[in-house]
Amino acid sequence: MRNFFYRLSNAMARFMYGRNGSDQLNMALLAAYLLIWLLQALFGQSFAVRTALEVLAAVVAVIVVYRTFSRNLEKRREENARFLGWWLPVKNRISTARQQGKDKDHKYFICKNCKAVCRVPAGKGKVEITCPKCGQKIIGKS
Repeated sequence: MRNFFYRLSNAMARFMYGRNGSDQLNMALLAAYLLIWLLQALFGQSFAVRTALEVLAAVVAVIVVYRTFSRNLEKRREENARFLGWWLPVKNRISTARQQGKDKDHKYFICKNCKAVCRVPAGKGKVEITCPKCGQKIIGKS
């Protein structure tokens, strides 16, 4: 029995050789598929809504399968790089906001001119901050 699974895994590895497999964009598409599936379960009482969600889920599933088994590696890597170029700044903003929310010792201000983030100690009352990048004054309560 062990020999069967060993041969099966080798056959699968040979089949996937030279194919794209799973990358970050495929995982995001798979998460989108699961979200659509969940929305379909929650709001699928209406025929029109259910049909639209089923078509959308089918399109996403076909894209995931196509990208997984594609042999055009350059094109898939380019698509994944474009996705990461869009997603990583969003992910960094989310994690930065979460980190700033947990920081109770400091207050964060954003410069209206250059969008730089300025950190000052919390509990100092009304403060005037000079932006280190552009020199604009920021007035706020810490």
